Amino acid sequence: MLQEFNNLMGYIETHLTEEISGKDISKIVGVSDYHFKRMFSYMAGMSLNEYIKNRRLSVANVELINGAKVTDIAYKYGYQSIEGFSRAFREWSGFLPSEVSKNKIQKSFPKFSFFIDIRGGISMEFKIEKKEKFNIVGVSKRVPIQFEGVNNAILELAQSITEQQRNEMHQLADLYPHQVLNVSYDFDDGFLEEKGCLTHMIGFATTKENPFDDLEQISIEESLWAIFPNQGPFPATIQETTAKIYSVWLPSSDYEVVDIPGISFTKHNGTSENVYSEIWMPVKKKS
Repeated sequence: MLQEFNNLMGYIETHLTEEISGKDISKIVGVSDYHFKRMFSYMAGMSLNEYIKNRRLSVANVELINGAKVTDIAYKYGYQSIEGFSRAFREWSGFLPSEVSKNKIQKSFPKFSFFIDIRGGISMEFKIEKKEKFNIVGVSKRVPIQFEGVNNAILELAQSITEQQRNEMHQLADLYPHQVLNVSYDFDDGFLEEKGCLTHMIGFATTKENPFDDLEQISIEESLWAIFPNQGPFPATIQETTAKIYSVWLPSSDYEVVDIPGISFTKHNGTSENVYSEIWMPVKKKS
């Protein structure tokens, strides 16, 4: 997959003045543009959109130094106005395009290349397990997307669960791990910039259908799952493991993610210092 990543970087370089569609990305890297963008953000520390924007502005900087007109450069790289281009350029470089043209100020943002660095390699424990179709019954809400720290909106959702709802969920829970699952799906487009919202469900896995009016149900299709156990401070450890899955494990594995909600659970034991948790990622063998 690293070769496909580098092929995409080359494609971006030759199409900086054009719109780069999700279809283009999927065709080159062989996975959905959503999942590639998620991997890219963990590996690169920025979103793919931010990378493309930075490369465009870096090349624009060179062209301005070489005498190109600000107006021509603005429209060449997809900006609707000179003001919009000037604002973006100043935010990126600290200077106005006119200052760069006049004073020959150089700022660069190099093209990315992906490779495997085996020094200090990370060992990750995981297992691949097939699960039949099952349901998750619980409560859900739209919550802000947040990569680090405790998500207060999810905490509020958990605190809103009534004793009656809790009892009803326990009546239905007949599948491993027989405890609360956290399920995330329906991400907004701004996910990779940590913007927008996702739907978060707190519930239990069950083979039964939900008969209760005050609970919701989603069905999880039969799939292979890559299951990653981890133990340590909560929520830092589970968040770090998620980042490693996307940036280290997935690009070098024989699997790709499928479009099924991701699942995790945590065994809280009264302290947040050494907590056991699992991340379940729905996957399929690469074709």
